[in-house]
Amino acid sequence: MSAATILKLSGISKSFTADNGVALKVLDDFSLDVSEGEFVCILGSSGCGKSTILSIVAGFEKQDSGEATIHGKTISGAGTDRVLLFQDATLFPWLDVLGNVEFGLRAKGLKGKERREIAMDWIERVHLKGFEHSYAHQLSGGMRQRAAIARALAINPEFLLMDEPFCAVDAMTRDMLHEELEKIWSSTNKTIIFVTHNVRESVALGDRVVVLSPRPGKVSGIFKIDLPRPRSLEDTRVTAMTAEIMKALRGK
Repeated sequence: MSAATILKLSGISKSFTADNGVALKVLDDFSLDVSEGEFVCILGSSGCGKSTILSIVAGFEKQDSGEATIHGKTISGAGTDRVLLFQDATLFPWLDVLGNVEFGLRAKGLKGKERREIAMDWIERVHLKGFEHSYAHQLSGGMRQRAAIARALAINPEFLLMDEPFCAVDAMTRDMLHEELEKIWSSTNKTIIFVTHNVRESVALGDRVVVLSPRPGKVSGIFKIDLPRPRSLEDTRVTAMTAEIMKALRGK
C-alpha cells in the first residue's frame, strides 16, 4: 500500500520585485504531491524557484496564487513540524555543538536531563561524540553540517527541508554525508525535500527527482528512482539514470 499524501502544492505561482521595480516571476503553476516518508529531490538550474518552494513549504514565504497544504490544512506560517536546512550550516557561534542541538529542545520547554539525553543521542547518531563542546569555528564544514542536521532532527519534525546542504563540502565529505543522511532517513521515516543542482546527487538520494524548467519554474519532468539502496555515486545504474535526467534538463 502506498503512503498517504501529506504535502500538496497545487498551482503555485510566485513573483518577487526586483530593485528596478519590475516583477520577476520565479514559479509558475507549480504542482507537487509528497507522500509520508518520501525522499523527494527538486532539481533545476539557478533561479528556477527551487529555494522558493522550500520557503513556501517552511511557511517563510507566501505564494501569490495556488494552494499549499499539509494534511489538508493550509500552510499559514512556520511550525516545528518543518525544519529548513541551508547551504551554510548556520550554527550559533556562541554555542558549542551540544548547546546548538539543545537549542530547539529548550525552546520546546524540555528540562535539563531530558533535553541533554535527546541532544547527546543525536550527536552520537551523526558521529560527533567527543565534539559536543566544540564551537563552529573549531569544526570542519562537514562536521558543522552534521551538527545542523542533529539540531534539526532533535526536535522531531515531520519534514526536513534541505537547500543544497552539501554543495560547499569536498567530494569525500559529501559522500559521507550522503550515507549518513540516508541512514537517518531510513531509521526515522522523515519526509525529506532536498533541493540540489547536482543531478547525480539527486539520483543517489531520491525516491523521486522533480525536474524544474528554467525560470519561471514549473515541473518539466518527474523521475521515479527504483534503484536499490544504498546507492553509490559511482554505480553505473546511477550514472545511466543521471544521463537520462540530464537529457530532460537540456530539453532533449
